[in-house]
Amino acid sequence: MAFEPEIVRRALARLERRRDIRDRRRYQLQRSLYAQSPRLREVDAALRTTMADLALLAAGGKPVAADGPEIAAIRARSEALQKERAQLMEALGYGPDALDGAPACPQCGDTGWAQGRMCACLKGLCTQEQLLALTADMHLAEEQDFDRLRLDVYSNRPWLGRDRSPRENMRRVVQVCEGFARQFPGYPLRDLLLSGGTGLGKTYLSGCIAREVTGRGFSVVYDTAGSLFDALSARRFSREAEGERQARDTARRCLACDLLILDDLGSEQDLPSTRSSLYELVNGRLQAGRHTIISSNLSTQDIGARYGAQVGSRIAGLYRELTFYGDDLRLK
Repeated sequence: MAFEPEIVRRALARLERRRDIRDRRRYQLQRSLYAQSPRLREVDAALRTTMADLALLAAGGKPVAADGPEIAAIRARSEALQKERAQLMEALGYGPDALDGAPACPQCGDTGWAQGRMCACLKGLCTQEQLLALTADMHLAEEQDFDRLRLDVYSNRPWLGRDRSPRENMRRVVQVCEGFARQFPGYPLRDLLLSGGTGLGKTYLSGCIAREVTGRGFSVVYDTAGSLFDALSARRFSREAEGERQARDTARRCLACDLLILDDLGSEQDLPSTRSSLYELVNGRLQAGRHTIISSNLSTQDIGARYGAQVGSRIAGLYRELTFYGDDLRLK
């Protein structure tokens, strides 16, 4: 899984702030305990001296036996000091390691990385940062998840030209989307096309999927078709270094994430560059084995007619189209 560099940067900044807070609290506790027990300060200083004595012996140039009298004397002095220190800390109401500054995460030592991989602690912070970003981009509401999704807002009456009522249709759509999200990335359907008119819950359901997949620790990027195609077009034609860099970053984040949610396909300007950008995006993610959800007012057939046979054939052959119909819920 590959979180966006900006998400990782924010998560690492939070990890560093947590370390700073713990260090400040430990320093404040140390000052308080030293003020209450000056002897504790003396013992800590003496313990540091024993460590320095060991280092001087090792650097002295002459061989020193591990069980020799010099090391035995230093070890005995250190053990006596540690015993006294533990008694002093207990008298103050603390354990012997309260001032030791042990990391919150023993796996990575609060660095965020363990054995060359992202540690679970950093991954959790990335997940939180990604959810914050999605909340801003998609206007996610707290109740926007599968457990709180309501089907009774859809009509239970027969719908002209359809075999099922809007409510029964949405029940089946939700089953697929919930399975996709909660079994990600192992669900049999890899890519989805949410197709139908406005106000039928496509973006809302996309948000439910985004929340669930993010909560499971995978990287999710949401963007509207107009915004994304503008960025991809700028990558080709921009003459400004900063604009070109931003466009490259946008393209990279959309191609590299575990799940891309492309919203409102068909609302952007119909330009030749748009068609090539969509083909690049769809084909690139298919070849990389990454998952995509496209939300559009257009059907699979309409997409083929608008964006060309190459795009149409890939979506028709590899995407599962889920059709939304019924009354506009925004009006209701």
